Amino acid sequence: MLKKTIALAALAGAMTLGAAALHADTFTIDLTHPIPTFKPMEGDAMKPDLNQPWLDSKPIPSFGQQTVLSYAQFPTNSGYFDLGLLVLSEHHGTHMDAPAHYVNNAETQDPANPTADKRKLLHMLGGDDLIGRAVVIDISGRVQAELDKNGGRPSPDPSVTNFSNDSGNVVTADDVAAVADRLDNGVWLVLNQGWSRFFFQGADFAKDPYINDWNFPGMTPAAIDKLIEIEDAKGIRINGIISDVIGVETGENCIGEDRKWKNSWYGHVNGLQRGWKFVENATNQNQLAMAGPDRCTVIVGAPKFTRGTGGPSRVLAICER
Repeated sequence: MLKKTIALAALAGAMTLGAAALHADTFTIDLTHPIPTFKPMEGDAMKPDLNQPWLDSKPIPSFGQQTVLSYAQFPTNSGYFDLGLLVLSEHHGTHMDAPAHYVNNAETQDPANPTADKRKLLHMLGGDDLIGRAVVIDISGRVQAELDKNGGRPSPDPSVTNFSNDSGNVVTADDVAAVADRLDNGVWLVLNQGWSRFFFQGADFAKDPYINDWNFPGMTPAAIDKLIEIEDAKGIRINGIISDVIGVETGENCIGEDRKWKNSWYGHVNGLQRGWKFVENATNQNQLAMAGPDRCTVIVGAPKFTRGTGGPSRVLAICER
């Protein structure tokens, strides 16, 4: 009902009445990290000068470069407009992966699913792709108990804090099975792992606490398989998964069996071809968990540029009081 109310209000353009109703009966959770920005490097406006951050910007873990922001001025007789130009990677910060983001080879392409050239790119996503009821899997307690072995901090050494696939400190098939009765068409499966607090705590991609030398929680391959099994048994398709790590999978699975991407990214390989979307590097999932079951609707404010495989997104949840 909440999803329909929001969609109808948006379509009708009833912004004033909609805002009043939301203020009275709902509250909003922002699941988005801010994106740090840097002035352009002298002699190359496309590259960031990390020694010239805007405001309190610090580098964040990313497969792409940090974001460049430069300014021009458009004058009038009363003052001027400040106009910024961004150089921004698609999969940077809190962002969404479109289904076409991963291109499967013949061995990993399920014949029952569309190939990458037939999956939705960013500009093809409709409103129903971006809005859905939140179903939360909360393993933050298990993660915290493991971190407490090291004074509350992640260690890249699995013998100190262990987030491997078989550790039990990650999202397991049993965790997915526990929410099976709440899964339906168009829901967003939200992973609350308590990991987003490490997002701004390091600048070395592999060794900072967030990446932690690829020793971080996420969904195991068995958990992904269980989700697919539930979808097929119920004849449904979820909208996707929202995660507070750099992927949706465990760090062990992201890096692969040989730490060189062999049999890696199991959720991307198998989920995107089913039409799932992924929101990665999200934050504040703990607030969703505290709101209670089936009380929140997620809205992914994805950009709509042509041919995009994903894009930095403002992700909000509107929750019933």
